Amino acid sequence: MTTAEERMRILQMIQEGKITAEEGANLLQALGTTPKTPAPPARDPRLLRVRITDLSSGKTKVNVNIPMGLVNVGVKLGARFTPSNADVNYDEIMDAIKSGASGKIVDVEDVESGEHVEVWVE
Repeated sequence: MTTAEERMRILQMIQEGKITAEEGANLLQALGTTPKTPAPPARDPRLLRVRITDLSSGKTKVNVNIPMGLVNVGVKLGARFTPSNADVNYDEIMDAIKSGASGKIVDVEDVESGEHVEVWVE
């Protein structure tokens, strides 16, 4: 992998929330390069979003935006609507949220119930 590709991969990891901006800066420095623009400061997630879509009609059945201060309630709410046969570990979701994860953290389709459940942190 060339240095340019390595830099792009590190920046992509920062964007995806896999590493922090500070960790990315350290990795870029280890490559012998410095970022041309400073990385934006990491922002704490503000919302937990839950959306449930009917697969047959494509219409949204549930669309809930929950402030992070109420995240425990939000995860429990999401658990109520997640298909029973979905392999979702809510403790892992809470750990991911508490560790600063962002983006989509759950994406489950249940053909039997005809629902698509998505949960993400913004």
